[in-house]
Amino acid sequence: MSMSMAASHAASKRLKDAIFGASAACREAAKKYGADKVTNATMGVMMADDGSLASIPTMERVFRSLSIGDYVSYAPISGLPEYLEAVIDLTFAEQRPDGYVGAIATAGGTGAIHHAIANYAERGEEVLTSDWFWGTYNVICNECGTHLTNFKLFDEAHAFNLKSFTEAVTGILARQDSLLIILNTPAHNPTGFSLSEADWDGVLGVMNSFAAKGKRISLLVDIAYIDYAGEKNETRRFMKKFGNLPENVFVMFAFSMSKGYTAYGQRTGALVGVSKDKLVIEEFKEINKYTSRATWSNINRGAMTLLTRIQQDKATLAQFEKERDNFYQMIRARGNLFMEEAKECGLNALPYMGGFFLAVPSANPQAVCDKLHDDLIFAVPLKLGVRIAACSVSAAKMKGVAAKVLKAQKAVEG
Repeated sequence: MSMSMAASHAASKRLKDAIFGASAACREAAKKYGADKVTNATMGVMMADDGSLASIPTMERVFRSLSIGDYVSYAPISGLPEYLEAVIDLTFAEQRPDGYVGAIATAGGTGAIHHAIANYAERGEEVLTSDWFWGTYNVICNECGTHLTNFKLFDEAHAFNLKSFTEAVTGILARQDSLLIILNTPAHNPTGFSLSEADWDGVLGVMNSFAAKGKRISLLVDIAYIDYAGEKNETRRFMKKFGNLPENVFVMFAFSMSKGYTAYGQRTGALVGVSKDKLVIEEFKEINKYTSRATWSNINRGAMTLLTRIQQDKATLAQFEKERDNFYQMIRARGNLFMEEAKECGLNALPYMGGFFLAVPSANPQAVCDKLHDDLIFAVPLKLGVRIAACSVSAAKMKGVAAKVLKAQKAVEG
């Protein structure tokens, strides 16, 4: 056996990504049988009904209109000031909470999540998220020297499980003095679920009760899919609840251009913070600027300029939002079709309210996904079930998928 030259804390790193693995299997099947015969429900990118990669036309037009200087010049480490202002406006729309707000540019929504974990979770301690979650949360926690733990997202009625959330927070804060909580809503990946305003009242009640006992609570709301969850102010109404929280409760948002702008490869996002304490926001901007310098230095200037140009021109923005809403309606129709057929055939699918994905619980997700290959359907096996990407499956191909998932389950699980 050859020796390792890696540092001891790094030598065992191995990335196993079920999403990219399933996608690779799908590509091989498409080569063998033809893309028209294959249903690709693996990747989190929006595909048009003809199978081509979808992009918002106004985004593409504005992006192509930028100068070479807009693409290749360095940007400030914190991000272009006008970009940060635009991101704050986009994060909250008309639902901005009372308090001080700050933002820092990041390499996509993933970069925002990284910064939140790196700077608001104590090393060696636990970070809390739901049991249905995007697997990269765990990768980032491991990289940052923290431990991801879970509460049950759903109760027996497929409603938000406030009891499990409360028990998890209580248990962790019996062992540590601070806690970072990550909640992906609205349009959660991988289920399409969204917390209601009543759910948020319960979450904040738990957080405030521990804040009153002197615990420090940080909350990261991952809003990567918010633009595919419904009308912008309706989907953001819960954000008003974050005004005037206790000083030891800090709320952040992971903003991403990947989905909302169909700019996946440009890797542009932001971490947005809100607090009643001005000093907390000043600290937020300083420490995250430091972490940016230590990781990617500065990010994609062209994509930041793209967002700013769209946001600052009312006519361009109106056209952009209209085009994006058409895509939202397309994905929603696909998801609703799956859910209708799931109900008709008796498939136990989790509640879908919007976004790119929906999910089906399974005792043996890998085996179910493997069985679906018999029907040339490719989905992603997760720990608790099977993820179906409504964003990438046309309505024509989505028809009948629910029944085939049920058939695969029965064949595998009995």
